[in-house]
Amino acid sequence: MILTADYHTHTPYSHGKGTVYENALSAKKAGLKEVGITDHGFNHLLFGLKRKLLGDLRKEIEEAEKLTGVKVLMGMESNLISVDGDTDMKESDLQYFDIYLCGIHEVLKYKSLKDLRNIMLENYTAYKFGKRPSDKVISNTTKAYINAIKNNPIDILTHINYKCYCDLKEVAKCCADYGTYIEINTKKRHVSAEELNLMASTGVKFLIDSDAHTPDRVGDIKLAEEILSEAEIPLEHIENINGKLPKFRFKEYKEKNF
Repeated sequence: MILTADYHTHTPYSHGKGTVYENALSAKKAGLKEVGITDHGFNHLLFGLKRKLLGDLRKEIEEAEKLTGVKVLMGMESNLISVDGDTDMKESDLQYFDIYLCGIHEVLKYKSLKDLRNIMLENYTAYKFGKRPSDKVISNTTKAYINAIKNNPIDILTHINYKCYCDLKEVAKCCADYGTYIEINTKKRHVSAEELNLMASTGVKFLIDSDAHTPDRVGDIKLAEEILSEAEIPLEHIENINGKLPKFRFKEYKEKNF
């Protein structure tokens, strides 16, 4: 299994350690055709990307692409901020980006206190105490993911089920219907082999991403290889390996609307 592209990497525009160029150079050394620069979304209270710096980020991306020959995509790991499926990527922001990732994180500005409780606090409390969240909590998280997929042209759901638990099969069905990929994150083990098999049964497609916060981890697939060795997912379900590149719904959305 050879990785073709890594669509989830961070830089100092959030809290990554390597520059855009350093991530692109690492991607080149790893033999990748494409790399995504996808720093944390605007509503992250500690590490969020700043809208006033989007122009600077685009310049760095264009320069890195010229110097390395690797296709560098400007993206953001947006934050899911409400059960209604809102993210911190506003419609007016879409014009600046090439790729649209979305995940659930801690230390966010949620749309409301109710959303903070329903999405993060109740999930995180269960995680901290090693307990299964209530059916209501799982239902709320599932609704949040599904509404986000339906209402936004999201390309990739990042590290699904990490500290925030959902009905994986229902979310995967929605992803399959709308053309959103589910990430196999190689920074942290967020799903089991059995859960991967469950999601794959819906026909959803996957991408392997490093979630690299340092350049040396760009293109790292070690953890994915371990999980996949335990699972029964055909490699045809993974769209960024062995020369393949994914078809992103956000690109199609922009071509129709901008």
